[in-house]
Amino acid sequence: MTAVARPEGRFLSDRSPVARSYRKFLGRSSILMLALIVISAYLLPLLYMVTTSLQQPGQSTTPGAPVWPAAAQTAEYEGGKFPVFAVPMPDGTTRQLVLVEPGRESSVFIDPQDATQARIEWQGRWRTLEQAWTFAPLIDNFTTAWDQLNFPRLLRNTFLIALLSTIGAVTSSILVAYGFARFRFRGKNALFVVLIATIILPFQVTLLPQYVMFTWLGWNGTWLPLIIPHCFANAYNVFLLRQYFLSIPRELDEAAMIDGAGPFQILRRIIVPQSIAAITAVALFHFFFAWNDFFVPLLYLASKPELQPLAIAIQQYNALYATQPTLIQASALMAMAVPVIVFLLAQRAFMRGVVVTGVEK
Repeated sequence: MTAVARPEGRFLSDRSPVARSYRKFLGRSSILMLALIVISAYLLPLLYMVTTSLQQPGQSTTPGAPVWPAAAQTAEYEGGKFPVFAVPMPDGTTRQLVLVEPGRESSVFIDPQDATQARIEWQGRWRTLEQAWTFAPLIDNFTTAWDQLNFPRLLRNTFLIALLSTIGAVTSSILVAYGFARFRFRGKNALFVVLIATIILPFQVTLLPQYVMFTWLGWNGTWLPLIIPHCFANAYNVFLLRQYFLSIPRELDEAAMIDGAGPFQILRRIIVPQSIAAITAVALFHFFFAWNDFFVPLLYLASKPELQPLAIAIQQYNALYATQPTLIQASALMAMAVPVIVFLLAQRAFMRGVVVTGVEK
């Protein structure tokens, strides 16, 4: 039997610890890069809003202007302000010079750093030069939009509508979900299926009957059509809360019954405290929906500008100041502030509620 000669030295095996660590590093790096790309894609619109809201008026339409907030650099000369340009010199360098006498084929510049302010004649067309810019965020865009839109009134209207409708939606959904999760009655499953089926029903189907009914009741031009319908539960909210209520052991209910607790006492003392995370998630979902709602308030409050929420006012502001994107983006950022603050304050309970109710799946 012939022996096979084996090469000397050690080779990196696929099963070696170094190879496994290398593959793990590549895998984690790839996931991290993909996550950064996805996050950047989501954050780019927000970055555009922030930078645009801080720009100078007309900057976005000025040729050669940077995307970041900046103002055209100027310098004083003989009692006036003149623009600064990046001027290429004969020796190959580029200097920041002030244009004091523009000409067609030759122009006169001065060096702002030169105390003597000696005049420099430059041959060429000055319009081909790149203008110098300096970082200058403009906070006045926010104050202008705040005053023009009457933001305090709009914030009050939007917050009250969102808060009152959220209270009604959460309270009614808790009661309905509690009934489906804990009580036994004939036709419960069929009724629950019918309730869930309403999720796929477009709201446009019931829009006209609702409008006729609310107009007949004299609610047109008030907040009642924006609040009262949410006080009769919502199929989506009921489904989420019912699924969580079913996960709470019935032994807790039975122990409370032995102590003499009734159905509402069990709900108040056992079910609700155990379901804070799910209730918080449902409340925030509805609050964000009510805060951003545009069509329904427009339908009922078109003739009442003093009662309109932010969504309608910003849309009208967008049409009125379409040529001033700085003001539009500033107003949009201020409208986002309250939902973002609410989410940051309740994000731990919200994320836990999203997980336990299975929304992320």
